[in-house]
Amino acid sequence: MSKIVRFHQLGGPENLRFEDVPTAQPAPGEVRLRVTASGLNRAESLYYHGQYFEEPRLPSRLGYEVAGIVEAVGEGVDRSWLGKAVATVPGFSQNRYGTLGEEAIVPAGVLAINPPTLSPAQAAATWMAYLTAYGALVRLGQVTRSDFVSIPAASSSVGLAAIQLTRDVGATPIAVTRTAAKRAELLALGADHVVVTQDEDYVARVSDITGGRGARLTFDPVGGSFAEKLVAASAAGGIVFEYGLLSAEPTPFPLREALRRGVGMRGYSLMEIVSDPTLLETAKTYVYDRLADGRFVPKVAKTFSFAQSIEAYRYLESNQQVGKVVITVR
Repeated sequence: MSKIVRFHQLGGPENLRFEDVPTAQPAPGEVRLRVTASGLNRAESLYYHGQYFEEPRLPSRLGYEVAGIVEAVGEGVDRSWLGKAVATVPGFSQNRYGTLGEEAIVPAGVLAINPPTLSPAQAAATWMAYLTAYGALVRLGQVTRSDFVSIPAASSSVGLAAIQLTRDVGATPIAVTRTAAKRAELLALGADHVVVTQDEDYVARVSDITGGRGARLTFDPVGGSFAEKLVAASAAGGIVFEYGLLSAEPTPFPLREALRRGVGMRGYSLMEIVSDPTLLETAKTYVYDRLADGRFVPKVAKTFSFAQSIEAYRYLESNQQVGKVVITVR
């Protein structure tokens, strides 16, 4: 038997339940992990609230991102995976493959080897963040050292990964945050500039930072009405990547401003990378190499024990964290 977390009705973290289930055997193409740590993502919160792309089939497990040891493989899976320390690349169904628990069954194709420099908690904080940032900024945005990159919700794990990636290519990261509480830490973690939207005029501040050029790339998980300001602060020919649904407001497309200066707005998700094995391997190599030599360092904001899973998701939803919230399972 193993212990998992799942929910039987939509709502907040209070609906999460610990349940004992028989140890499952991996089907063809799958592996079973002995989970050591689980990284929490906004996708899970949206999922159990019933606000995510995928609709839960109740009762449902949850969880995308774990680190662990491969302890069983299904038919057709290379047995050399057995015993290896790995983490999962998000991009599978939480209905089918929810990972929060002592054990998890996942498709073999989502496994990524952990660099030996990473702790289990750091490994569980890696792949959603860095691959999401890579897909938008490197693959699609083709970021260069001359670019200014605006990063709303910069204190999230994906935002911090985007800061590191931007600095790695020599470009200038502009961290965007709602309140001043996280300004100092964002600067310490690599942001060249921080814009506090509660206190500052975002468009004017980005114009000042960029010498009137604007941000060529904007990497936004929020959406909502603030997207109009993101477009207004963009460089001519710039692009705003919208990769999340954190705002409950509709997201307008400011057509007049976009037409005037040729600014684009593009929806983007990690699935663009995960769904193509060739793209995924290229992206994993890019990230792994920089993790291994220390250019990329995952930031763990706070860890909780497995028994504290409900408290961990409450903390995630409080927006207090800078970096990844992680549950240590073993």
